[in-house]
Amino acid sequence: MTPGQVVGTTHGPVRGTAAAGVLAFLGVPYAAPPVGELRFRPPAPPRAWAEPRDCTAHGPTAPQAPPEGPVSALLPHVSIPGADHLNLNVWTADTAGSRPVMVFVHGGSFTSGAGSIPTYDGSRFARDGVVLVTVNYRLGADGFLWLGAGTANLGLLDQVAALEWVRDNIASFGGDPSNVTVFGESAGAMSVCTLLAMPAASGLFRRAIAQSGAARCVLSADTAARIGRSLCELLGVEPSREAVAAVPTSRLLSAQVQLALDVAGSSDPLRWGEDAARNIMPFEPVVDGHVLPVAPEQALADGASADVDLMIGTNADEGNLFFVPTGITAHADEAALAHVARSRCYPRPVVDAYRAAHPTASPGELISELMTGEFYRAPALQAALSHRGSYMYEFAWRSPAFDGRMGACHALELPFVFDTLDGPGYGALLGEAPPQAVADAMHRAWIAFATTGDPGWPAYDTTTRAAMRFDTASTQLTDYR
Repeated sequence: MTPGQVVGTTHGPVRGTAAAGVLAFLGVPYAAPPVGELRFRPPAPPRAWAEPRDCTAHGPTAPQAPPEGPVSALLPHVSIPGADHLNLNVWTADTAGSRPVMVFVHGGSFTSGAGSIPTYDGSRFARDGVVLVTVNYRLGADGFLWLGAGTANLGLLDQVAALEWVRDNIASFGGDPSNVTVFGESAGAMSVCTLLAMPAASGLFRRAIAQSGAARCVLSADTAARIGRSLCELLGVEPSREAVAAVPTSRLLSAQVQLALDVAGSSDPLRWGEDAARNIMPFEPVVDGHVLPVAPEQALADGASADVDLMIGTNADEGNLFFVPTGITAHADEAALAHVARSRCYPRPVVDAYRAAHPTASPGELISELMTGEFYRAPALQAALSHRGSYMYEFAWRSPAFDGRMGACHALELPFVFDTLDGPGYGALLGEAPPQAVADAMHRAWIAFATTGDPGWPAYDTTTRAAMRFDTASTQLTDYR
């Protein structure tokens, strides 16, 4: 890489890098460091600077626990310490012009992840005519703790602040601020669907793509407060943000991990609330009545963001990422299946329907099918039906990992969308020869949608139920699911 040109922003000039016809501006602050007096408060503008700021390397990431376990070993992870972690990255072919803009919100169960993960490198999008932006936002308690006072959903407000930065600055990087597509995967997709329901995000994007996450994963204010108090009990502090802020970061992160294990392992939805038991995540967007006035599913049904184009989809075997490497798929018995159904609030008829649809499946395989269908696919279909004119897709290419048993698991589509099959971090899932043709098709469809609002197949409705299935031989479907 060679030093790139200097670009002015509303807070000060930034200097990036240039390589292979792509300019990259990395670690650009869009908000002040959320520490000290600014911790647990809405994002504030960064302090302005006069001299060109060095933006040639990725900036700090939000505090998060180090990854553990067999699942985390399959996915890339980046952790960069530092307080100035409300930053974003921009890739563009040229600072002149007015090209479509895509803003990516990373996943990670609202407790991990970063916009600087190599899979999300935006060079191929920039090469193909898009200005690509990835963002960091507050995670875990710092982003989503709710105890009944203050401002809720700080992590979502960070995302809004990043989108406001794009609105105010992206023209200087060759982007069209009137043609912004926000897209995300997993918790990032849940964020995207939540942004569709947030008044603060209105008008900040024209299109949205939700990959393997929809509008159902939110908590009621009561459930969120119950979880917040449980975190404080684990920490041994009074239930207040001030008390949590006084806890060392390492101890707070450890308590967050324990809380997540407690929520995921509980067989009693009454302890946490059905919404937390169903979603298996202690930190999620909170329906607080202000930042998020109503649940996103209800907001979409009521016509929220009807003027925003939406593409949404899932992977064919989402649940396999969580259950194959851990051995649950191979070793779970009927008692384990019953435990999952009870703790996730799946009624008996739902379990019976999945058993009838998969008569040869083992109890462990049914657990994975239930998660794929009820946690990912059904909410996506509901969102598409609620948001008229939406486009549906399914990613179906099967990973060769674990003798092919991973299938089209959760997160597998990401290097195909970003056209980064040759990047680091996904080798264990992709194998030696992942099909470039599938990446070409998905990458092209995402760009087409961001450019025109039409990815190349009919919209989903109750008549045709059209969808695109991406596989070695991609196929346009009718009567999808």
